Amino acid sequence: MEQIIDLSYLLAAVLFIFALKAMASPRTARKGNLIGAAGMLIAIVFTLTSRDIVTWPWIIVGLLGGAGIGAFLALTVKMTAMPQMVAMFNGFGGLASALVVLANIFGRQPDEAAYTGQFVATVGISTLIGWVTFTGSVIAFAKLQEVVISGRPIVFPFHKLVNFLLLAIVLGLIVLLGVFPAQRWLVVPTAVLASALGVLFVIPIGGADMPVVISLLNSYSGLAAAATGFVLNNTGLIIAGALVGASGIILTRLMCQAMNRSLTNVLFGAVGQVVAGKATEQRTVKRYTPEDAAMVLENASLVIIVPGYGMAVAQAQHAVKELAEVLTAKGVTVKFGIHPVAGRMPGHMNVLLAEAEVPYEQLADMDEINPEFEHCDAALVIGANDVINPAARYDKTSPIYGMPILNVDHARTVMICKRSLNPGFAGVDNELFYDEKTMMLFGDGKQTVTQLVAVLKQQ
Repeated sequence: MEQIIDLSYLLAAVLFIFALKAMASPRTARKGNLIGAAGMLIAIVFTLTSRDIVTWPWIIVGLLGGAGIGAFLALTVKMTAMPQMVAMFNGFGGLASALVVLANIFGRQPDEAAYTGQFVATVGISTLIGWVTFTGSVIAFAKLQEVVISGRPIVFPFHKLVNFLLLAIVLGLIVLLGVFPAQRWLVVPTAVLASALGVLFVIPIGGADMPVVISLLNSYSGLAAAATGFVLNNTGLIIAGALVGASGIILTRLMCQAMNRSLTNVLFGAVGQVVAGKATEQRTVKRYTPEDAAMVLENASLVIIVPGYGMAVAQAQHAVKELAEVLTAKGVTVKFGIHPVAGRMPGHMNVLLAEAEVPYEQLADMDEINPEFEHCDAALVIGANDVINPAARYDKTSPIYGMPILNVDHARTVMICKRSLNPGFAGVDNELFYDEKTMMLFGDGKQTVTQLVAVLKQQ
């Protein structure tokens, strides 16, 4: 029986690897989700049938309850709220690991042979990562939702020093757990301080860096699961957690490369703070109507649409897809330029456009689309800001200096659909708004694009 269980875990691991590979592309992402779900189902079934964990009634209650909650979220959560849901899923993964560890350590007797220093140290590591992941994910959710907590960085005096001291104390408690394994009560202050560390870790990070935070917390949830697998001596959990942890770290690195910034700068740079006392030059912009923009778009040969977080907020992805169809029917070539960190989670824009059934052939990443802006008649920007800001190329005082951007300013005409001239999450003004060739279309993204479609259909 033990060999069958090990083979089932191996099969699940293989499916997880193929799932990760498939999810690397929007075209195969749905298939990847199904493959990963099948692998997890195999791992769960063989774990439950081979281990005397709890009684079967409780297992059934847990399965039905979890399936019901998952189905409810899948049917009710809007695609625009996907970053928040992903953040909370990361947190629930960390919380599950942390609670399982607590139940395991307090369910044992101190004189048991398995209750060793190594075992308790592993418990401490799982507790640290699990609670940091949970509370950090809750703060990330709140920042993304911008209801309770602002998306701007929140920093107080000696913030970094407090974080360092908290981490040092928690690590000290873990060492004490390893030296004095009978002192199980040390797990409780470890969990409390780790929870505080998770909060303080995320609040100084601005909304512009949320894609990195989400991918990093995803990695943490995997590491917490792997550590819990060592506590439970569960090979399947170790493998699944290690894969999630490794893929999350790789994705985090890719996100940092997309912004040309180090991970330490993302975590501790507090990008997005409002700079008090900084003088702002009074400049004017050219405001245009949808009728003006429609005339330019209709006479263009190539139009590149650049979606941003504003498109997600306005839920304009379906209207944007209809606009692309109308232009294509008029003989205009339409492409979408996708920046790697546009939105509030990795692949956010791809998810929204896929949900609106925009053809994958029209989607192009930054490196692929940038050379085409020079031949582009009109670049239509919907809710993007920092990822098109030319200051990233030359202004060394800017917090986004050095970040690769979409070369929207190289297009013959630039149309920017935005509610106001407020800066993006990086907290810096965008000079492209004031460029002679820029047409500013102020208003709700969905309403503006819908008006564009209506005018184009009449012409």
